Amino acid sequence: MDKRVHAVQRMQDHVEAHLDGELTLAALAAASGFSPWYAYRLFRQYTGLTPADYIRRLKLSRSALRLRDEGCRVTDVAFDLGFGSVDGYQRAFLREFGCNPGEYARKPVPVTLFIPYGVKFREMRSAYMNTKNIRSVFIQVVHKPERKMLIKRGKKARDYFAYCEEVGCDIWGLLKSMKSLSGEPMGLWLPEKFRKAGTSVYVQGVDVALNYRGPVPKGLDTIKLPAADYLMFQGEPFEEENYCEAIVAVQQAMNKYDPAVIGRKWCDASPRIQLEPVGKRGYIELRAVKGGGRS
Repeated sequence: MDKRVHAVQRMQDHVEAHLDGELTLAALAAASGFSPWYAYRLFRQYTGLTPADYIRRLKLSRSALRLRDEGCRVTDVAFDLGFGSVDGYQRAFLREFGCNPGEYARKPVPVTLFIPYGVKFREMRSAYMNTKNIRSVFIQVVHKPERKMLIKRGKKARDYFAYCEEVGCDIWGLLKSMKSLSGEPMGLWLPEKFRKAGTSVYVQGVDVALNYRGPVPKGLDTIKLPAADYLMFQGEPFEEENYCEAIVAVQQAMNKYDPAVIGRKWCDASPRIQLEPVGKRGYIELRAVKGGGRS
């Protein structure tokens, strides 16, 4: 991989590790191994943002999650994340998300969070996936209740990368700002009955309770999913740069697995589910089954 990509990734990693502290261009340049001027230029070229804008947007998004989940005071969040004043933080939050942080803390609404995608992963997405060193894939039965899904449809996409090209990767930031039954957004491969004419098989969304009455962001659809048992396939933890191999390993294991060995059959009436690849927990996909006392 290009040494410039590695340099930018090291700067992104440095930002992530020191987000609550002081972040300077000199420190980023040291992490990159280049001069401050060239490090700045590379960072902007590969991320589309200046280091300052990248750090500001990431801090604001982290602050929104703290306000949503931790019951923190606006003042504490502002100073914990290094904003010079509460007024400055409030203005920045309003510009980024279109609402005041105090109002957001009292009544969170869906906002588009900034997701800091690592530049090296973009470079690797089309790389050859070597699965010769793949280890175990763990399988267990989980039950999901009847629920609603708020989804963003694509046009023709049948997988994540095509979907991102059609919809854009920012949709994940919006979905991640919303509380869900599962605690996180997910990708889904929709059966025909859940699709609209001229829309994609692959979508992304969040699951919510059947009685959900909260806001539905513009551009999202609501569907109702039946209760179902799923086989959850979970790979072993992996290094983040090996995420492609981790995905292939789980998908190959799923394709080879015969649920008849546990008295089940595949049930294609419910969507197949993909969770975000997170190295420390392993890659996870779920596919619905029937039988074994449940339909």
